[in-house]
Amino acid sequence: MKYETVIGLEVHVELATDSKIFCSCSAHSYGAEPNTHVCPACCGMPGMLPVMNKRVVELAVTAGLMLNCNINKYTTFDKKNYYYPDLPCAYQITQLNHPICTDGCVTVKTSGGVRDIRIKQIHMEEDAGKLVHGGKYSYVDFNRTSVPLIEIVTQPDFRSAEEVVTYLNKLKSMFRSGGISECEEGAMRCDVNISVRPEGSEEFGVRTEIKNMSSFEAIERAIRYESQRHIDALEYGTEELVQETRRFDDVSGKTSAMR
Repeated sequence: MKYETVIGLEVHVELATDSKIFCSCSAHSYGAEPNTHVCPACCGMPGMLPVMNKRVVELAVTAGLMLNCNINKYTTFDKKNYYYPDLPCAYQITQLNHPICTDGCVTVKTSGGVRDIRIKQIHMEEDAGKLVHGGKYSYVDFNRTSVPLIEIVTQPDFRSAEEVVTYLNKLKSMFRSGGISECEEGAMRCDVNISVRPEGSEEFGVRTEIKNMSSFEAIERAIRYESQRHIDALEYGTEELVQETRRFDDVSGKTSAMR
């Protein structure tokens, strides 16, 4: 039986602003000493209120226009609650119900032909901090907390790793030329949602999400591995597929379950 791979992407892009999204701390802390680019606001101190960085909105709108989105006149922020040590408030300020941009489209051309990739939405959000693991302890660096991001969410319109990498390279080129982001290592991260179904079927298969990838080469390898894993499970019963989040190991070239 022939199978079709179905892929959707969530691409996080760090914006080229001088300061963070909700405070005046520097957004550029690469190479700095841990916890030196922080203030009571981005550290989540009680009573500290966020103040919106206007430049973040301007860059998000620019990105939306470049990706042929509708720019919404009414937009809101929401709190995404989860507890993790690098999230000082125990919630992330993001957009869910009323994002800044919706219903865009990007055309990609590969060896398989031309395909339109629908953009579900672009929303603004703040980044989390960073955990540094060493010996018996894990240390928290809040320098990256509240660095401004946009997240570009696609519909499940990709059918191959080649289409995904072509799309990501196109975003990188557009955002660099538009002054939105330099999209350097770590400034452009991708979550890959992937499933497999019999060719010709309209129903989606069991979906897995490969988290937090920044290397285009690794993304391509992860998609090829995960697609084959799904096909083997469906064709030969090698395992039972479940909806889960997975990580990719660059050394072994395999994915493994996270949660």
